[in-house]
Amino acid sequence: MSDEAAMQWTVLIVRLPAQPSRHRVAVWRELRKVGALSLGQGVWAVPDVPVFADGVRRAVELAQRAQGETVTLRAAGREPRDAQRFEAMFTAAREEDWAEFTADCGKYTAELDKEIGKAKFTLAELEEEEHSLERLRRWHCDLKARDVFGAPGAGEAERQLAECARRFEDYSERVFAHLYAFSTGGDEEVP
Repeated sequence: MSDEAAMQWTVLIVRLPAQPSRHRVAVWRELRKVGALSLGQGVWAVPDVPVFADGVRRAVELAQRAQGETVTLRAAGREPRDAQRFEAMFTAAREEDWAEFTADCGKYTAELDKEIGKAKFTLAELEEEEHSLERLRRWHCDLKARDVFGAPGAGEAERQLAECARRFEDYSERVFAHLYAFSTGGDEEVP
């Protein structure tokens, strides 16, 4: 990103009635979902790029439905160091997202190891693992779209996702080999 583009931010100020709290939670969830950076009580920021526009729009709509008030501003750092600080804060938040993602990839491969260890080679389990892998792929796509400054953890996350896909393929082959051996009455052991 050029320095000029990196300096532009959308700042959203949200004021909501104290009760019921579900409205504050709904707005908070929407802004967290899109990767908005919380700057303080009811103040959020995202880079002023199209990938964040729908999430900001949805948060504004949720606040308005709750009889709240919103102000949306376009902002830039007053000095280059201000823009750099914003970028660093935003990138640190994305780094946390990537760390959570890679941890989930580790849980996924551990789950596959457990199923292989128990020789649980069923189509139902295969389908469940496939759904889990697809969830990881969607999550990765979402994280990649909002990681506009390129957090360092993105590369490791990409490698972990590729490993999850490779391990799922291995598990798939084991399931089908087991089912084939079962359907033909063979006693072949699945490696």
